[in-house]
Amino acid sequence: MIIIKNYCILFDKVSTGIIGFDKTIDMLRLGDNVVWQVDSAEDYRHFVKPFIRQGREDKRKIVYMRFSDQESLLDDTNGVKIYDLNANEGFESFGTKVHDIITEEGLEVFYVFDCLSELLRDWHSDLMIGNFFKITCPYLHELNTVAYFAIMRNTHTYATIARIRETTQVLLDLYQIKGEYYVHPLKVSKRYTPAMFMPHRSKDEEFLPITSSMDLSAIFKNTSIQEERMDYWDRIFKDAKDTLFLSQLEQHKTKNILISLLIGRERRITTLAKKYFTLYDLLNIHNRQIGTGFIGGKSVGMLLARKILETDGEESLNRKMELHDSFYLGSDIFYTYIVQNNLWKLRTKQKKISGYFKYAEEMRQKILTGKFPENIREKFQQMLEYFGQSPIIVRSSSLLEDNFGNAFAGKYESVFCVNQGSPQQRYEEFANAVRTVYASTLNDDALAYRLKRGLFYKDEQMALLVQRVSGDYHGDYFFPHIAGVGNSSNIYVWDKNMDVDAGMLRLVFGMGTRAVDRIIGDYPRLVPLDKPEQTPLVYYEDEGRFSQRKVDVLYLKNNNLTTEPLEKIMTLDIGTSKDLFAKQDDMAMKRMKELGIQNKQMYILGFDKLLKESTFPCVMKEMLRLLSDKYDYPVDIEFTANFTAEGDYKINLVQCRPLQTKGLGKAVEMPVIKEVKDCFFHFSGNFMGGNVRIPVDYVVLVDSKAYIELPQDEKYNVARVIGTINSELKDQKVMLVGPGRWGTTTPSLGVPVRFAEICNASVICEVAYKSGSLMPELSFGSHFFQDLVESDIFYAAIFDGYENVIYNPNYLMDSKNYLEEILHKEASVKDVIYIAKTEGLEIYSDIVSQKVICK
Repeated sequence: MIIIKNYCILFDKVSTGIIGFDKTIDMLRLGDNVVWQVDSAEDYRHFVKPFIRQGREDKRKIVYMRFSDQESLLDDTNGVKIYDLNANEGFESFGTKVHDIITEEGLEVFYVFDCLSELLRDWHSDLMIGNFFKITCPYLHELNTVAYFAIMRNTHTYATIARIRETTQVLLDLYQIKGEYYVHPLKVSKRYTPAMFMPHRSKDEEFLPITSSMDLSAIFKNTSIQEERMDYWDRIFKDAKDTLFLSQLEQHKTKNILISLLIGRERRITTLAKKYFTLYDLLNIHNRQIGTGFIGGKSVGMLLARKILETDGEESLNRKMELHDSFYLGSDIFYTYIVQNNLWKLRTKQKKISGYFKYAEEMRQKILTGKFPENIREKFQQMLEYFGQSPIIVRSSSLLEDNFGNAFAGKYESVFCVNQGSPQQRYEEFANAVRTVYASTLNDDALAYRLKRGLFYKDEQMALLVQRVSGDYHGDYFFPHIAGVGNSSNIYVWDKNMDVDAGMLRLVFGMGTRAVDRIIGDYPRLVPLDKPEQTPLVYYEDEGRFSQRKVDVLYLKNNNLTTEPLEKIMTLDIGTSKDLFAKQDDMAMKRMKELGIQNKQMYILGFDKLLKESTFPCVMKEMLRLLSDKYDYPVDIEFTANFTAEGDYKINLVQCRPLQTKGLGKAVEMPVIKEVKDCFFHFSGNFMGGNVRIPVDYVVLVDSKAYIELPQDEKYNVARVIGTINSELKDQKVMLVGPGRWGTTTPSLGVPVRFAEICNASVICEVAYKSGSLMPELSFGSHFFQDLVESDIFYAAIFDGYENVIYNPNYLMDSKNYLEEILHKEASVKDVIYIAKTEGLEIYSDIVSQKVICK
């Protein structure tokens, strides 16, 4: 029987509740974390009970952190506050909840935690057990608490135990041998007794040190130092390999377990994964994974789409597919990086709504300068040795990304690593790319996106997809021949005879960056796949002006992504016929000659021969149809294609996700316009958003002439004011009308707002202005397009001055400007920004007639 000593606390000394134990370790101290390494929960319980009883006698506040399905550690819960926690919610939610409880409970509390090894049931990773201990124990120590923990012997890796030993104040080995308990202190911080670190036999009220070699060898003869144990995660996959030789039923059970570990929990995605992935597929994914945890939405989408095409596609389609050899950085590395660099407390503050934006920039900057654990660095080096000097791209693949309902299009970074130079240079380039993607989880647009879409409280753990860049070396440059975005539903058609279900492409030459982003002065080729030769119905005077004129490429000499003029790239040997993509620009060459410039070749990237004479449009149409059919949902893909000298080609599918659409909507009865003065605007085509009838409460209009005359720094100020208006009118139906492109990075081409500064608008209009380059760019398929669709924002491009286009700003601007009233102060931009408060104003659109009216 254990005798409990009833004596007062001396200074910061605290009793374990056992007389002999207190003498052995010179009592506990306020701030101690006590970790017991045990063989069973029952052994741990044996020493928890006296600790709790002593706490009651000393009138301590006692808290029991309960998260195990096993029997409670406490028979008597009188005076104990119990928190039932759910580890299945994930590391971040669980860790944050524990942190909040500790904060609320305050100083000098006694804690008992269920056995930490139980967390493996939900987290499946020793790495994350170590992370949890690393973030929790220092905080408990800081608040002068005393906390009991336990871990199961021979369960965790030595690396995990080492992290626990490093962090805790007291580490104890507990054995039960022939009915007797032996406690072997391995670490006792800031105190010492002559026999402290000898094994002790717990007998009655005493703890007796075992000093005799004869006794010690008899007791521990069956105990040995074992080889390094595998992480629990790796053991699961090792055992899974053995089921490859068992029955289909056993393989099916194992496959479902691995899907829950690698793929995630979103029902529609996991249903597809269970249908298409085999157990062998999942084991192959694990073989190319670095770290533990989910592989994230982008990786899942890419792998799933490829598997669908491989399984259900015709042989002719599969022959056109380029293989991939990607790697996946598990989502747990992200948290390990945060913990390793002592950023968890700051992250906890940032995750509160009060600190959501306040601490984001500080957190982002610290992520950019952090260090990776040694074992992760070694895995990175091995991966880079595999790729050699092939260019690679590090892509975000967060848990919520590329999912049904949330595309996160363009919210997170993707970073090209040209991958030239020494091994150390290539490692540093890659490590910086990983840091950059991690830091992008805290940029303003990503934060605003999560907040607006109700994802504030969800874990947004960042996994990464590392892909070999598709393409080839052409002189000092590396690039694919073509790249682009594909949508299986072309609901923003510009011709009533087009088939919505045929899909469309946004096609560029070179790197695909110019297909997903709105690029200064450049226009990708929009390809309706039922009529690939047809271009959008717009009033372009010059085909060359509204085509792609620059090419994004990887420049090997400078080790970076750069942009070159099309004419320069066309001087290279690109390994295939250039007239597949480009044709000579006769009008431009004629003008050159008139100016005295001879022998200069000019091109238009129209992709005419590719679209007229190759099977490429048909193959892309079939690919999109099949993926959409199997997803039972419209899809959005990113792709590249490379051509041989004979004109054959391979398509590399690099991304696939559900395409967020709201459909065409029901037909709208359009109002009749008798005179120009009767409406704000009226035109045909150049809109996105289907059939709508939207009431408008406020119109925020940026005057084109006044804006273009502003100095550049004041144009940025206009963008920031728009952001303030966006917040002030967030509960109203607002139409934004401005010159050129909303969201451009170049003020001379439009208003340089971030999407977070216009996200609350109901309608966005871009107005062409004849002076300068203020020209809308129809954004079908771009990241901006995804933002508009997901935010349910109607878009229209107003080509003022063109035939059959009515644009009448005086329809609204003759009334009061509400700018200063809404800003609650005098505004320096009052001559540039005009806000009309409207009554009865509505915008109408009709897909069939392609009409847009606002009156």
